[in-house]
Amino acid sequence: MSVPSEVTEVVFKRLPPPKESIQPDTTKANPTFEVKTNKLDSLKDGQILIKSLIFSNDPTQRTWLRKPGDNRRAYIAPVYEGETMEALGIGEVIDSKSDKFKQGDVVNARIKWADYSIINESSVFNKIDNTQGLPLEYYLSVLGMTSLTAFFGLIEAGQLKKYLNKRDSDLIIAVSAASGAVGSIVVQIAKHLLGAKKVIGLAGSDAKCKWVEEIGADLCVNYKSENYQKKIDEFLDNDWVDVYFDNVGGEILSYFLSKMKEFGRIAACGSIAGYNNPDKALVSNWFNVVSSTLTIEGFLVMQYKDKIPEATKILSDAIKSGKIQTEKAYHVEELKGNDEREKFTEIPKIWNLLFDGDKPNGKLLIKVK
Repeated sequence: MSVPSEVTEVVFKRLPPPKESIQPDTTKANPTFEVKTNKLDSLKDGQILIKSLIFSNDPTQRTWLRKPGDNRRAYIAPVYEGETMEALGIGEVIDSKSDKFKQGDVVNARIKWADYSIINESSVFNKIDNTQGLPLEYYLSVLGMTSLTAFFGLIEAGQLKKYLNKRDSDLIIAVSAASGAVGSIVVQIAKHLLGAKKVIGLAGSDAKCKWVEEIGADLCVNYKSENYQKKIDEFLDNDWVDVYFDNVGGEILSYFLSKMKEFGRIAACGSIAGYNNPDKALVSNWFNVVSSTLTIEGFLVMQYKDKIPEATKILSDAIKSGKIQTEKAYHVEELKGNDEREKFTEIPKIWNLLFDGDKPNGKLLIKVK
């Protein structure tokens, strides 16, 4: 494949004011992003040029957006106004000045919202073994970072390793955003690998809740309904939650703080309720952490980098045995348009489905090519 001279990319233009959502439509007033065509730079030592194949869509990308000069501590490098937006994704190496990667390699990496990305070799998480014949989408969903996040959140932050492969246990596990990429895997690990007695999910519609129950939850409630907490109370029936896997923060976290077993654990994965409006992430009854002697543990996948091969083997075996479903585990949106520029205007709109409530079940992916 010849090396292109230009790159089409989606540039982060402006940060929305506090308490406002992004404007994903590049044709509307004050858009958050704009599409540009720029000359492609030459490779430097240790860099590779990749052709984008699939983009992952993740709520945490919202936290990457910053104004220049905002140097608050971050667990992952921010994207500043004027820079090309980035995502986790899969790409094919078409040129390399790295000893670690060669032309034709397919890699899982943090890449740009662009048809081609120049990245440092250190940005690559792993090289994909495509000889196994598995769909590439698996490596951003059931065998990707989201599944590893679910696994390590329960096994490490939730300290539930001793329950692995138990047929039955007394565990009660709850998870918010249960129809999402991480939450849906949490449900299946909790029920089918840890043998939990009760698995409780929360999702944003009755239809999503029905699907969450189909994959393993004993109860899933629509958190948009007024009586969702009452439904959980009745289902618990004087039981208490051992581990709550929190993806949202705010009101739902506040509720579960009052439902935890003494010495219970909360795996703090995300706080999507406040990504557009920080006020909605506030917690109202923190004293429960003291009164119930709770442990809240934040975690990042790469903390457990050395354990990823072991986790991947466990997840692969679970997929082969049917304990983790691959059907509906991800949803793919294909970019459409007359040219690259028109196609790339769709990327922010698709990503924004994570926040506007219309996201399909499972992992939301964008097929670039």
